[in-house]
Amino acid sequence: MDKFFLQQQVLERLAEDLLQAERAMRAAHETATHEENIAENKYDTLGLEAAYLATGQARRAEAIRQAMANWRQFRPRPYDASKGIQLGALVCLVDSDDKQQQLFLGPDGGSMKLVSSAQLVQVISSDAPLGRAMLGKCEGDDVSIQVAQIRQQFEVLRVH
Repeated sequence: MDKFFLQQQVLERLAEDLLQAERAMRAAHETATHEENIAENKYDTLGLEAAYLATGQARRAEAIRQAMANWRQFRPRPYDASKGIQLGALVCLVDSDDKQQQLFLGPDGGSMKLVSSAQLVQVISSDAPLGRAMLGKCEGDDVSIQVAQIRQQFEVLRVH
């Protein structure tokens, strides 16, 4: 799998997310400032609610811009077994049910799923619990995380 291709997919997805956030921000701003939404009494809060929504969307857009900047500067390096899994690693994990999953450890943008070479790749950050647990591990090592009351165990099959 090509890490550069995955990085480009992440940037494209973030660009789409940014467009959606900016559209939502503009719509909320228009609603907040529309003359029909001027509060007539203390219970008339549509304009105020829209202003809060516009502010939240502006913050979301800024967070996406920052994630895009981080991904543009990001240069995934080849896997070095002496250092173990680091940022930029493409990792194949297997769980106790022999179910495999491909993970791309990046600077931001967790919860993003991509397709590369007909395989599903989950993008996670090193701040995610699984990302933190994988740092420094090597092929053949066990990785475990606690999710609610359940302890999940994985084995590192491959790292690129």
